[in-house]
Amino acid sequence: MPIVTLANGRSFSADRGTTVLDAALAHGLTLEHSCRTGRCGSCKAQVLGGASVALRDEVSLTAEEAASGWILTCTREAETDLSLDVEDLSALAGISPKTLPCRIDTLELVAPDVMKVTLRLPPNAGFAFLAGQYVDVIGPGGIKRSYSLASDMRSAGQLQLHVKRVDGGAMSTYWFEQAKTNDLLRFRGPLGTFFLRDLAGLDVIFLATGTGYAPVHSMLMNLAALSPDRRPASASVYWGGRVPQDLYADASAMPANVRFTPVLSRADASWAGARGHVQDALLAERPSLDNAAVYACGSDAMIHSARSALTAAGMKPKRFYADAFVSSN
Repeated sequence: MPIVTLANGRSFSADRGTTVLDAALAHGLTLEHSCRTGRCGSCKAQVLGGASVALRDEVSLTAEEAASGWILTCTREAETDLSLDVEDLSALAGISPKTLPCRIDTLELVAPDVMKVTLRLPPNAGFAFLAGQYVDVIGPGGIKRSYSLASDMRSAGQLQLHVKRVDGGAMSTYWFEQAKTNDLLRFRGPLGTFFLRDLAGLDVIFLATGTGYAPVHSMLMNLAALSPDRRPASASVYWGGRVPQDLYADASAMPANVRFTPVLSRADASWAGARGHVQDALLAERPSLDNAAVYACGSDAMIHSARSALTAAGMKPKRFYADAFVSSN
């Protein structure tokens, strides 16, 4: 049975036919990941030694990355002993997914196609999460969809979701046409590895498109609660939409020491702010990225483009953290 060894010396056995990611999780080790389908690229890892075989298409991996020894741990099985230049995420120790009941507490239409949903948990549910993580909500008929948590991680008795309308979507139809206060649902979580790492002294940049703002909102509340010795040197948010109403949250409610730049791609002539894509708005300011850590959430197109553009501009690849929203109906 192949043995996979990580950069911090931890190792685990990996059965053939089991992805490297699943093998790690089975041994209590969490590697960076999100969609687990090969589409988001969050689980990208560089092979230092050994061979692996793809079990499914590595959609988010470029030909150049594959040629340079990169793999997606959610798509690959170990063919021989394997050495990877990644570490397990010790910050997730003690935070494990569970399935819990919940009820809808409030439903608020904050934009023509965005619903803010607050879920009420049972007393003493014991639910804990890290800002940036997501949950799978299980709706009527067993429909399951993933939603990032926009909540303050210190107030886990209620969970806030920002739900985007998807035309013809089964769960979207429920949220926007059928859901009502006190409906009983279930959810499983927390899930994912999108959360804040050590920020002390860094220039932290948040990139979001659409409802990708939800986990950023949660992270910003966590940021404001950090002790002075753990705070970043600076923090900036670039939030993109098509038109002004797409930016559905009140930017003035953000922590006072966070710089906010709204970016619109289809605004009319009255818009005096930044235009285009969030990563381009950032790069147009010619920032020094040597000391930067980037947290990006939104469309997979934005994630891939931002990762490529920012690393080319000097950002350290290991300081780019992302959660790509992979659409489903």
